[in-house]
Amino acid sequence: MPKSPITTHILDTSLGRPASGVDLVLERKNDGTWVQVGTGTTNADGRVTDLMRPGTLTAGVYRIEFHIAPYFAAQQRDSFYPEATIVFEVKAVDEHYHVPLLLNPFGYSTYRGS
Repeated sequence: MPKSPITTHILDTSLGRPASGVDLVLERKNDGTWVQVGTGTTNADGRVTDLMRPGTLTAGVYRIEFHIAPYFAAQQRDSFYPEATIVFEVKAVDEHYHVPLLLNPFGYSTYRGS
């Protein structure tokens, strides 16, 4: 079964394991307004692979909003950022875009994965 053209993965770097149970929203910028195109919750492996239906990707600017405060609260861990937002641009609609989030309670980083 083909997977979503945009996928993500969260690794909690402070624990060295995937961050499961994190809700997120995928949006596309349309004439200056953000339009929701997908939602998901990270699985036990910290992944969301079904944000969009295959074949629905269009060029443009996208963002993923990760709702991370509940993840840390569930573990009774303090954190600084209630959300992490990644904005990126899709130019080639025939490519796969994997957008990982490396997360800890007081920082995060990202990169384009494969």
